[in-house]
Amino acid sequence: MEFFRIHRTIPFMRHALVLNAISLVTFLAAVFFIATRGFHLSIEFTGGTVMEVNYAQAAKLDEVRGAVGKLGYADFQVQNFGTSRDVLIRLPLAHGQTSAAQSDAVLSALKAADSSVELRRVEFVGPQVGQELVHNGLMALLFVVLGIVIYLGIRFEWKFALAGVIANLHDVVIILGFFAFFQWEFSLSVLAGVLAVLGYSVNESVVIMDRIRENFRKQRKASVPEIINGAITQTISRTIITHGSTQMMVLSMLFFGGPTLHYFAMALTIGIWFGIYSSVFVAAALAMWFGVKREDLVKPVKKEGPEVA
Repeated sequence: MEFFRIHRTIPFMRHALVLNAISLVTFLAAVFFIATRGFHLSIEFTGGTVMEVNYAQAAKLDEVRGAVGKLGYADFQVQNFGTSRDVLIRLPLAHGQTSAAQSDAVLSALKAADSSVELRRVEFVGPQVGQELVHNGLMALLFVVLGIVIYLGIRFEWKFALAGVIANLHDVVIILGFFAFFQWEFSLSVLAGVLAVLGYSVNESVVIMDRIRENFRKQRKASVPEIINGAITQTISRTIITHGSTQMMVLSMLFFGGPTLHYFAMALTIGIWFGIYSSVFVAAALAMWFGVKREDLVKPVKKEGPEVA
């Protein structure tokens, strides 16, 4: 499906060197901020107190957040748990204060706002559990990357496969760089968003690589930059439709999803835009720099020899 068709090929590869230099600088800056500033890890990783409370009517999460915030907590999470009347509250570790003391203070603040609130359970999540989550999250990220490497290696010639892997890692590192630079809260939902971006970005790269391979078969006399420019131009309509519709959904989560989905949607938003950029100006351009040519993608047809009587 196409909303429009561009009849004139856009010379994307004419600016590939400059844009790749910008990508390299952005990538190195992201690595620098990750190494020097680190991440603002959520309670899920650092440990803390988990409370589950129940209301007689549907809980007003904004009022719950306001009551907890008045106690001096800056990093905490409030979200529905199961039904609209059940609320899960995650509190960070407080020095010199036990989980019981934390839960009593929070419950008193909640009762002052709504006397119908009831405490269902209180649990302490230690830092050791957070370390296990960090380890498991990194392992999940590693296995996803390995899966993409294997898939691209089987699906395409090694030059395209290597370019696609670098482009995907480029997206992930830049997302992490944003979270390190602005010190946005890095939670399990953000990690899920990063993993989603990996799969989302590789899909765009595969579409463009497939079209490049197809154009190599059809356009015998065109140069490699012309083939790549043509493939990207031909897929622009599909890119706009796909990413535009996805971005509308993600923006609705970003603006109307509340604090629970805010940084998850932020990770997806950054990933979508850099995924488009990397598929065109990183993956395709790197394949060109690696020296991809028609013979790499279109195998010559073997001529059968004359039959011997």
